[in-house]
Parts: sequence; C-alpha cells; structure tokens
Amino acid sequence: MNLADVKALADRVRVEVGKAIVGRQETIDLLLIALFARGHVLIEGPPGTAKTFLAQCFARTLQLDFGRIQFTPDLMPADILGTNVFNFQTSAFTLTRGPVFCELLLADEINRTPPKTQAALLEAMQERRVTLDGQSHTLSDQFMVVATQNPLEQQGTYPLPEAQLDRFLFKDVLGYPSREEERAIVSAYGVRAGAADPAELGVQAVAGQAEIAAANAAVAGVRLTGEIVDYVLDLVRATRETPDLQSGASPRAASQLALAARARAALHGRDYALPDDVKALAPPLLRHRVILSPSAEIEGRRAETIIAGLVERAAAPR
Repeated sequence: MNLADVKALADRVRVEVGKAIVGRQETIDLLLIALFARGHVLIEGPPGTAKTFLAQCFARTLQLDFGRIQFTPDLMPADILGTNVFNFQTSAFTLTRGPVFCELLLADEINRTPPKTQAALLEAMQERRVTLDGQSHTLSDQFMVVATQNPLEQQGTYPLPEAQLDRFLFKDVLGYPSREEERAIVSAYGVRAGAADPAELGVQAVAGQAEIAAANAAVAGVRLTGEIVDYVLDLVRATRETPDLQSGASPRAASQLALAARARAALHGRDYALPDDVKALAPPLLRHRVILSPSAEIEGRRAETIIAGLVERAAAPR
C-alpha cells in the first residue's frame, strides 16, 4: 500500500462514519492517526454527544473486533482482564478471557471506576499484553483503547492517574454540536425509537486487518527531518520551562508527537512530515500530559490555551 492508498482509505472511513455521525471530523481523524500510530484515544465530553456510538461506527468500518466495558464504581480488575477458573472435569485451570481480548476496546466512562481498576489497563495499553497469575497473554497487534470520560466536574468521577493519562496518544474534548449540526441530528434520530445501529444506518466495512497492517507499514516510511525533530523537542521542552505549568510533558510525549505527525502526513498522502502536522496535533497530544501551576489554576486558565501559546511562540522550521 502506498501513501495515496492510505489517504484514500482514510477518506472512505470518513465517508462511512459520516453516514451515522454528524460532524466530529477532527475526532475521526484523531482516531485514524491513533490507529496508524498504534496509540490510544481518550474522549471527554458531556453525556449524549455520541462518544460511544462514534467508536462503534469506527470499529465497524475497519472490521475491528469490538469490545466494550462499562466502567462503574464496583468494577474489578478481573472484570476487565479475565481470570483463571478451575475446571473440575479436567482438574486444571482454564482461562476465562475478559473483554480486553479484542482489537478495539471501548472503555466507557473510564473515570467512574476507582484507580485500582483503571490501572488494570496499563500493561495492556503499553505492551499489548496482560498478565494473569504470573502468565502473560498477548493481545492483538491492532489492539486499541478508545476511552470515554465525563467532565471531572460531574458527580461520581475519579481523575485518571498521570501514568495512565500518559499512555493515551490523544485526549479529544467534545463540546455540544452547533445548531445546524444538532438540527441534522434531531432530524435523523428524532424519528427512530431505541438505540441507533451502525448497520441500519448504512455504515459498511471498507478495510480489514490486512489493509490496516499495510497502512501501518506505509506510515513507517514517512520521513522525519532533523528540523522537525528539533521542533518537536522545542515544543515539548517548553512545557517544562513555562511558569504556567507545574509539570510538563514527558519524553514519551515527544516521541509520540513525532510518530503522530508522521501518521497525519500519511493521511494527507505525504511521505514527509511538516511543521503543520506537529502544530495541529500538539494540543490534543499534550493537553492531558501537563499540570497547571497553582497560579494558572486560580486564574482559571486551561492547558489548551497555554499549549496554544507555546506553539505560537515556538519558531517553526521553514
């Protein structure tokens, strides 16, 4: 698969998901970039903004084995990973696999469960494997977590630990749709009873594992010049030097920003990354990896605003 094919594949995915989802093109692109960069996505937004449905439609277009976990305060790690159950007929333990054994895992409302259960996903997200009773079990090469969370101001939420936030390639923050988009949503779904089904809305598969693997290989061939590497480092290191942030982004963030920029270039059919790729992805990639300083928090400033200012001040290569 060449880069023109990758661009065409991305266009087909956008069209198919667009049959069921109104707007949200930026979120669809972030999901595609995360898929090709083998990363994970955290989507934050108020209830009823189609976070779960978007993930279902995305999985269907790419024939990804879809798994879903509804995170609740009483959820236990074994409910995610599975457990070894003793089989009295064979006198041996048999692995009962949890929903994490899939290709696209929807971790719905991940911040409504305590940190102990949230942390059960750490190894799966980082190493694509899980360990049960001392034995490792490998997950799919395409394993990807799409987690949704409600705004932290809502009742019954637990903030995700910094170590887990750092495992997410992107954090996308959804607001309410525009009036025109909401009118289209009401017109399409106001006449339907029950939950929407991607298949009933005409969402079709446009690719499978072979095409995804070929796209991943094509992304690996995208060039990253020394000037772009320095630009990425300048942005990430600036988050550690500004007084507006108590804690800046990690070296992992720098590596992932470079990787994501290459994936975005492939989505546009280019075999080289541009400063615009880095600029476009810096806010969703860095916003969840930094901590505001006490003074910035008192002033009501947001991480996105501070990061945007750093991007604006950083000298981009020509």
